[in-house]
Amino acid sequence: MKVVEEQALPAQSQAYEQSAESAQSAKRTRVRYFVLSMLLVATVLNFVDRSALGIVAPGLSKDLALNKMQMGELFAAFGLAYSIALLPGGILTDVLGSRLAYALSLVGWSIATLTQGLASGYHMLLGSRLTMGALEAPAFPSNTRAVTLWFPVQERGFATSVYVMGQYIGTPLFTGLLLWISSAYGWRTVFFVTGGFGILFSMVWYRMYRDPHKHGSVNAAELQYINEGATPAARKPREKFDWRMALKLLSYRQILAICLGKFCNNTLLVFFTTWFMTYLIEARHMSMIKVGIFQAMPFIGATIGILSAGFLSDFFIRRGVSISAARKAPLIIGTMLGASIVLVNFVESNEVVIAILTVAFFAQGIGSMSWAAVSEIAPRQYVGLTSSITSLAANIAGVTTPLMIGYITQHTGHFYWALNLMGAICLLGTLSYSLLLGKLSRIEL
Repeated sequence: MKVVEEQALPAQSQAYEQSAESAQSAKRTRVRYFVLSMLLVATVLNFVDRSALGIVAPGLSKDLALNKMQMGELFAAFGLAYSIALLPGGILTDVLGSRLAYALSLVGWSIATLTQGLASGYHMLLGSRLTMGALEAPAFPSNTRAVTLWFPVQERGFATSVYVMGQYIGTPLFTGLLLWISSAYGWRTVFFVTGGFGILFSMVWYRMYRDPHKHGSVNAAELQYINEGATPAARKPREKFDWRMALKLLSYRQILAICLGKFCNNTLLVFFTTWFMTYLIEARHMSMIKVGIFQAMPFIGATIGILSAGFLSDFFIRRGVSISAARKAPLIIGTMLGASIVLVNFVESNEVVIAILTVAFFAQGIGSMSWAAVSEIAPRQYVGLTSSITSLAANIAGVTTPLMIGYITQHTGHFYWALNLMGAICLLGTLSYSLLLGKLSRIEL
């Protein structure tokens, strides 16, 4: 097997070794940062499209005569389809690569978003939501694969935090604009605009993205820098997919621990993207003006959390701290601090409540660094599949959390026990990352 791997090395790798001195003296290009900016834009579009239904829900439900139970089913439909499609989405990414898989995913979910604006009733909306959830599945596996290929290990934490930031900044940046569009031109226009932008960007992505060794704008110095920061597994050729590999990957405690930890951490994210505004209005009795102002603060906190976690994780790696310690610390700290959400049950001031929720979502952002941990342990030839498995675990929370909160609030009349349960789930994630995960190391198959 060793001989086969040596023969399979790209021709560029031999050229790097022969021209090492000239590459070191040349100024590195920074194409990887342009690629990262495209990943950020794609992730923002991803989350704006999936949250558009929540933004226009009041007008849409009135026009189409949909009750709250039906709206809840529509919200859950996306999470269910997304979770089911993650594994096939990862396989698609491994087979087609990030360029084609992401382009197909982008244009597919954007068309599904656009069709929601044409909906005449519940069933068409349900079909659109299911389709959109399934077609968004290759997005994060494609992100992970692109970062793994384009960034050396000492920069992957920052790169991961930048594109993950997209899931937090879309809401505070565009909610006001989309509300204005809905008010001025109708709720259907919101879907036409967001879907249309996604279709346009899918063309940009396909035109501009290439893997490093195929990109015409990358010079030898940047390629060498990327390769020097890669693990030995980074040059291992992709192997033919075997369905049994998914089960084999789940036999590793590292993957199981990240699956559980991501599920626990994602519970907070789902709360903030589904029930948060309802909590502010019904439980805290805030006016719409206050909600419009306060809703952005926790999302800003989460953005700061994910960026600071990525920066500090890479900083400590450059200072000689082990990759395992630098990548695990944000996961443990984030999930533990996320349990602070229970404190809102014991305060009356709305300002203090927002401060606590901002800290909790800040912590959730820190804990979202699990994507960087996945890129460190995933077998190189199964990066997409590994990220899909762990993402599947995280996105199960997209189904269970709305249903759990809805059931508890319906039977108790308040959010008290729902918030306590979310705090307990965060502590479970802390235990998974601190005790079950163990040392991070590349899985060799």
